[in-house]
Amino acid sequence: MIPRRRFLQAVSFTTGAVAAGAVALPAASALPAAAATAAREPKGTITDLGPASVASPLGNAEFVGDVLYLGSRGLAPNVVGAWDLSQDKVTAHHEIPTGVGIWAMCKVGTDVYVGTHTRSDLYKIDTLTGVTTLLAQYPDPYIWTMASSPDGKVFMGTSQPGRVLEYDPATGATRDLGQPAPGEAYVRSIQADDTHVYAGVGTNAHLIAIDRRTGEKRELLPAEVADRDWVSSMSVSGTHIAGGMNSLAELLVLPKADPAAYRVVKATAPGEKYIVSVLIHDGWVYFAGRPSGTFYRHHLASGAYEVLGVPFPEAATVRLLEHGGRIYGIQDLGVFVYDPSTGATDYVSHVQKGFRAAPEEPMSVHCDGERVYVGGKGGCDIHDLATREVTRLTIAGEPKTIMNVGDTTYLGVYTQAALYSHHAGDPAAKLLFRTGQSQDRPKDLVHDRLTGLIVMSTQPEPGHQNGALDVYDPRTGRLDTYRPVVERQTVFSLTARLGTVYLGTSTQEGLGAPPVTTTARLAAFDLRDRRVRWEVEPVPGAKAVTSLKHTALALYGITDTGVLFEFDPLRREVTRTLKVCDRGGDLVLSGRYAYTSDEDAVYEIDLVRLTSRPLVAGLASDWFGGGSRVNIDPSGRALYALKGRDLIRIAI
Repeated sequence: MIPRRRFLQAVSFTTGAVAAGAVALPAASALPAAAATAAREPKGTITDLGPASVASPLGNAEFVGDVLYLGSRGLAPNVVGAWDLSQDKVTAHHEIPTGVGIWAMCKVGTDVYVGTHTRSDLYKIDTLTGVTTLLAQYPDPYIWTMASSPDGKVFMGTSQPGRVLEYDPATGATRDLGQPAPGEAYVRSIQADDTHVYAGVGTNAHLIAIDRRTGEKRELLPAEVADRDWVSSMSVSGTHIAGGMNSLAELLVLPKADPAAYRVVKATAPGEKYIVSVLIHDGWVYFAGRPSGTFYRHHLASGAYEVLGVPFPEAATVRLLEHGGRIYGIQDLGVFVYDPSTGATDYVSHVQKGFRAAPEEPMSVHCDGERVYVGGKGGCDIHDLATREVTRLTIAGEPKTIMNVGDTTYLGVYTQAALYSHHAGDPAAKLLFRTGQSQDRPKDLVHDRLTGLIVMSTQPEPGHQNGALDVYDPRTGRLDTYRPVVERQTVFSLTARLGTVYLGTSTQEGLGAPPVTTTARLAAFDLRDRRVRWEVEPVPGAKAVTSLKHTALALYGITDTGVLFEFDPLRREVTRTLKVCDRGGDLVLSGRYAYTSDEDAVYEIDLVRLTSRPLVAGLASDWFGGGSRVNIDPSGRALYALKGRDLIRIAI
């Protein structure tokens, strides 16, 4: 864990390790002071605690000459930073004012093309003049991937649905090449040569060759691997196509002249699931895996396979590029540089070179009474409430849900549906387990005091069915995973009381998989005999129960439509409902009141009268994914939420 100012300054990287110092956080005496301050403030008083999470995550990159153009994601605005290798520093930033991130980049001559997501806009950076121009806007939520052809066309793969677009820089016209695999939601990788566009598709894997002249489509994916989830990364040469497949971490290599003479190369790092980037260069296919972060290569002529090392443990490599005979790997935390002539790998912090760090869209917020954890890309910013010092806890992934049991903080981390633990002052978090079971996204965490067990709910990987429930015993380290737990749904929210975990579900299974059920459920899972005791549908038409809490007498839940329901677990029936807002988020309780939020406001709910009112409004909170989060101080005297991208305390 490092001070945020040091995270944003010079950090020295070496192969496989990060040199960073630990910072001691204040002792428990800070809690009474912070609580007393909140107690003196009128209800609804907002205290701005500064940027919630400051980061510089990378989404893609492209070389033009000796300049590496690095695209950010999750910043506002996003930027493309120009790292001039000859000067060894970032010499310019080109702002991309729309979209929440840059996943896609390519070049045509000296122009760099940038594709954004949510919304999907196409930009051009003229690297000679420094001028950035918005060229086109598309209705698709994501531009995932881009590539240029030898004759200077720009091809884009989008979702949802997954389709292929061709942009002609000479005319400014866009041609829709349609869905390469009708019914599939994602085109996640794309490449082009003189005659064809190659599209890698998920959530059911396809590798489609599209004739650029006629539009005719041909499936190239061999029957042997037709049951895979994705072709999520790709590279082409004059002779070969190489595609990275999920979720068994395989590289598919096909000769263009004879696709039937393909090879499937399995990445061998323990637990490897994804091939996240691929590059064909100098007779080798270089590729990077996840979750291990391992870097590999495969020789096209001989079939030789090599593990080249782990440049940064568990990091995702979003792009592989070649320049000057070296291989550059683009990751959230920086860039690794592999020299094939020596076998040496160096790691470079792009922030150290001058790349802009800025407030990102946070994903989670949690207060332990003395400090607030704000989860984002690549870890958490930890705000000390007494000193206002902010430190950075680096984790390879995205903390989606956080809770405390005593002095231990638990973090549910995407991808791999992993659970970490952390103690204040420790320099790093400890990995406790990865769920497996085709799960990737933690949804909620809860601790049952009677049994001492920790329960985490997870959403399946894109396209997969049935969420899971993880039951973890911190005393023994035993993990039991139940999938399915509520058939054909994901468990979205949890609360635990006296050996029973109550489950609020979502009809959405893996992303990209159309729901097969119509209404979210409420269920009771017995931690002693590990059985679902009952299920009900508490609110007709609700697609998700986004949060659950309980008192001694009742359960309280809020749905995606902003409807609060009160439920009697003895009679197993809804006793009252209240429309609070248009979109449900987190729900927290303090005495006779509950609190929830949407992007603009935090609402106070009187649980006795079952009435609600906006406590604070005008927040324009900018959470990742369009949701809304709110967390409560253990003292019950303050809430923590966002105003814009700033962390705020709200006195209650």
